[in-house]
Amino acid sequence: MPELSVVIVGGLHADARRATVAQLLADVPDSVVLHHDLATATAGTVVRTISDATGVVSAGEAPLVNDCACCALREDLVPELLRIRDAGGTRMAVVELWDSVEPKAMAEVVTAGGLTVTGVITAVDPALVLPYLGNGDDLAERGLAAAATDQRTVADTFARQLEYAPVLAVVDSPEADDEDRELLAQLHPTARQVPIGHGDLAGAPAPGAIAPDPAEGGLTVPAPRRRPLSPLAQAALAGFDVEAADAAQHPACALLPAEADAHGVSTFVWHRRRPFHPERLYAALEDLTCAAARSRGRFWLADKPDVLLHWDAAGGALCVESVGPWLASLPDAAWEMVPPVRRAAAALDWHPEHGDCCQHLVFTSPGLDRDGLAQLLESCLLTDAEYAAGRDAWKQLPPAFDTLLEV
Repeated sequence: MPELSVVIVGGLHADARRATVAQLLADVPDSVVLHHDLATATAGTVVRTISDATGVVSAGEAPLVNDCACCALREDLVPELLRIRDAGGTRMAVVELWDSVEPKAMAEVVTAGGLTVTGVITAVDPALVLPYLGNGDDLAERGLAAAATDQRTVADTFARQLEYAPVLAVVDSPEADDEDRELLAQLHPTARQVPIGHGDLAGAPAPGAIAPDPAEGGLTVPAPRRRPLSPLAQAALAGFDVEAADAAQHPACALLPAEADAHGVSTFVWHRRRPFHPERLYAALEDLTCAAARSRGRFWLADKPDVLLHWDAAGGALCVESVGPWLASLPDAAWEMVPPVRRAAAALDWHPEHGDCCQHLVFTSPGLDRDGLAQLLESCLLTDAEYAAGRDAWKQLPPAFDTLLEV
């Protein structure tokens, strides 16, 4: 079958997303954009449009599946992309996600459908990063829920959209200042940032343009050639590894941001080898959650010493969940079933007594009180006497997190 590059562009910053899509269509000849508008789901359908650089090419409806707009998107997306591929003549299909749809799920759906995802891009207005990270409203309150059962918030959805994509398309926002741009850089330091609005090469001749022939002193028509791809188009077509992207988000092996401090924004990394006392940590959750615009990582509770716990906070709300055992808790025979990337991450941080069990939390925010945060976290650890009592005694501590973990 003819090759088709699929590029996923998402993000809650709708104006930035549309500008990114428009630039991709202008920069890459023979490209189209496929968009499912979930705002019409309350009427029982999802509206699908396919457009090129000149405007809408076709429109149709996809029925809801199990009263879920996102499910309808999943069912309709791959068949439409396959139809575009099989029809030929299209070099790149841009999947413009609706506001609250997360790129991870769609990248996995497209790849599982036998298509090639060459890029995942989140479009961002740097002036809106902090307001969105601080917005604890439910998506449903903002008319952004993808299903009746959608319980996500604006903040946690935006954080996942931002941190999953290896490429950030950053619009030139006059309202953004150095603090806004620094916050964006510290939240996702490994991302490739591509400015929007500066993709065309100044003075580049159009394909097939007439140019002077220096040997003859006249004019000639050079051999047809394509204009060099813009930085945004290069990023969109560079290639994307779904498995690697998934591993980069897994709490056990995520490449978390490093220490940083610039333009009033700080990233504080806290790493310890002693477990938390469950009651003291639980009592401190509100203060810890509100201490930073964004915090994430993995942590270790004394009463559950074999369980790796995920910390994910944004917008003043915290999500805590178990993501399985620490590798140190597994028998040697079970290690063969663990992905190599996780084994490698554990080996880099292995402790002779506790293995990979640890506290590794990262807090990023303007105006971060690093000293106060460190003091609060330290106060939640086991004391020397509690630590010396050993694991059997730890497991008898009050299970303060059972309700939060729905045990």
